[in-house]
Amino acid sequence: MSTAAAAGTWRLGDLEVNRVGYGAMRLTGNGMRGNSDGRPIDRGAAVRILHSAFERGVNHIDTAAFYFSPLRSANEIVNRALASWRDDVVVVTKVGPGRDPSGQWLAMARPDRLRGQVEENLRQLGRDHLDVVNLRVNDLGTSVAEHFGALAELREAGLVRHLGLSNVRPEHLAEAREIAPVVCVQNAYGLDRRRSDESGLVDLCRELGIAFVPYFALSGLRREAAAAPERDARVHTVARAHGATPAQIRLAWTLHRGPHVLAIPGTANPAHLAENIAAGALRLAEEELALLDEPDAAGA
Repeated sequence: MSTAAAAGTWRLGDLEVNRVGYGAMRLTGNGMRGNSDGRPIDRGAAVRILHSAFERGVNHIDTAAFYFSPLRSANEIVNRALASWRDDVVVVTKVGPGRDPSGQWLAMARPDRLRGQVEENLRQLGRDHLDVVNLRVNDLGTSVAEHFGALAELREAGLVRHLGLSNVRPEHLAEAREIAPVVCVQNAYGLDRRRSDESGLVDLCRELGIAFVPYFALSGLRREAAAAPERDARVHTVARAHGATPAQIRLAWTLHRGPHVLAIPGTANPAHLAENIAAGALRLAEEELALLDEPDAAGA
């Protein structure tokens, strides 16, 4: 049985994690844009998925209080699943945006409201402190100083152990690091979505020893929606050579971007979970990486 340790480890501050983790958004039974099919995921099945992930070495979970659907909360499911694993799994959450009880998105929280968001995550996750909190940025043209400064105060108060950023540019990272240490940057990134390459952010994080954590690595431009059937002929070519699925090749390509790159694919399907974890053991040849890195690889 493949385990999440096959891809190696990285440190989020003083917390060592396996590079293949798990994103909890899909545990709510739908995406974040209201595209529910009306069939909420069974709580017991969701907990079993997480237990299976933990048993396979996954010790890094990405979640948020705003990951919820009409009948499910990702944080509540994570809390229940961690009952016997609490000291073995690093939980990363995020604050900044919010949703009202009906699911409608709210404006970015003011800096003085971030404590309330942190406390809500603490309540839902049943914890006295949060391992890592990412400041999720909505407007890329604004400063993060006030918001990140507010989180730094909560870190000093002991509510948060480490801080990170989400959906940012290099200038945001530089600004935040003037205030407090940054242990991770979480941006949309994948074979078809490489803005963080264009900005130099992936390489910058490596130089600084900061984890780069892609989201939408499999769904690409479809964002919260499930990944579409693979249409890139080169991905199929590499997949056949390894006896792997196209999704595994996409994850393997992401992990090959550097030892500081972590993967957080999410799924409610046990077979897909096993495949995602097994992708960490794939080793792509230089010529395969060159093939996948060609500029027109997407949509070929």
